[in-house]
Amino acid sequence: MNFDLKTLSPAQAAEFPADALLVLVPDALPKGQSPLHALVARALKDDDLEGGVSKSLACYRPEGIKAPRVLLVRAGTADAAALRKAVGAGVAQLKAPGVTRLAVVLSLVAVDADGLRAAVQACADASYVYTTTKPSAKPRALAKVTFGVSDAGAVRSGFQAGKAVVAGVEFAKEWANRPANHATPSRLADAARQLGRLPGIKTEVLGPREVEALGMGSFMAVAQGSAEPLRFIVLRYQGAGKADAPVVLVGKGITFDTGGISLKPAAEMDEMKFDMGGAASVLGTFAALAEAKPALNVVGLIPSCENMPDGRAIKPGDVVKSMSGQTIEILNTDAEGRLILCDALTYAARFKPRAVVDIATLTGACVIALGAVRSGLFSARDELAQALAEAGEQSGDLCWRLPLDDDYAEGLKSNFADVANVAGRAGGAITAAKFLQRFATELPWAHLDIAGTAWRGGAAKGATGRPVPLLLQYLLNEAARPAGQAKAKAKASAKARSASR
Repeated sequence: MNFDLKTLSPAQAAEFPADALLVLVPDALPKGQSPLHALVARALKDDDLEGGVSKSLACYRPEGIKAPRVLLVRAGTADAAALRKAVGAGVAQLKAPGVTRLAVVLSLVAVDADGLRAAVQACADASYVYTTTKPSAKPRALAKVTFGVSDAGAVRSGFQAGKAVVAGVEFAKEWANRPANHATPSRLADAARQLGRLPGIKTEVLGPREVEALGMGSFMAVAQGSAEPLRFIVLRYQGAGKADAPVVLVGKGITFDTGGISLKPAAEMDEMKFDMGGAASVLGTFAALAEAKPALNVVGLIPSCENMPDGRAIKPGDVVKSMSGQTIEILNTDAEGRLILCDALTYAARFKPRAVVDIATLTGACVIALGAVRSGLFSARDELAQALAEAGEQSGDLCWRLPLDDDYAEGLKSNFADVANVAGRAGGAITAAKFLQRFATELPWAHLDIAGTAWRGGAAKGATGRPVPLLLQYLLNEAARPAGQAKAKAKASAKARSASR
């Protein structure tokens, strides 16, 4: 979709050539003499436009307005959350074959950069259509959307950030929505290679032989039950100097999860194609980085394979050796995501990172705890946890920090290995995070459990693209840190690693 930003007064918006105008109406209508002012004032006076964010009134060929369709939508106080809701509802109503050019008129509201970014994201989300394996689906009708504001220069940063987020979210949605036979580990690697053609991004793909040479026994154990060969994807974005420590993003890439020998129930197993939502979010974040171009170095690591119940598949009770040298007793083969992530976390240490964030559709327990509203956030580093939580609030892609008390690790003790891969049902999201923490003790590490937020089920089934908005905002914030502060943080991380040896 082609987005444009213009300074459009209400009078100019009335003359703007578009198939439809989506006009955001604040609680307090500013004074003015334009046809748009007159239309909104009349609707409010006659009580035709109800109060409440996203309440709307459709008008056809109103007097003095060039666009044939005008939709008035209440925006309340017009903060980012209200604009996200209002624009999303409005665009959903205007999804029609005849509407290819849309103007979103924000000049009646006091929109800031964060509000405009939210509006851009909401517009893209409401108009998104998946078509890759559904040729009968009508593609997105909207070809161009112009956002009209009182002062384009004042909010251009929010517009650019919104476009970058949309590029990343839609890339993530595309790959997460694809059926597993259209998104194998090899095809996911092809998607990464596609990103490697963008400015500033390089891609490396390792196969089974290279992964074996690295000693990633835990990752290999999960992959051995599938006919599809594993892939370990390494993405690099260089926006800063070569000596600058990178942020490392690690995404769980299980392209289909049957549960293995610990087989899942058949109901809704089709949704396990979304189990590579963490990998999709890393790919999407790199697509966004190519658009946003922050002055920061970022590494993306994606261990990708299927979890299948083949005759060669791992069995409950098997013991495998991870890249770190720790042995793992596999009590449940459906807790496979942590088995591939632990080797990727060990690999991440070679980059001497300023921060490591893993992203995974890891536990149903996190869905029970937080539902579909917030992702689960875990970290022993307060500064890192706070930075991610703040990025979630800024972007509207919310998370919630959960505890990592050492007592939660008691259930991971094993009589036959250094650690077991599960610790029972109680506190399952936390014990999964405690497992991963064992492999990141020397790293400034955080874990995002996105099992409840990466996709929607039911009639609205589909990927959400989360947490690309959160991750991009976090990276933009890191890039904006004063140089001395960033170096001090990297030095502190290196000192902590040295002290823990």
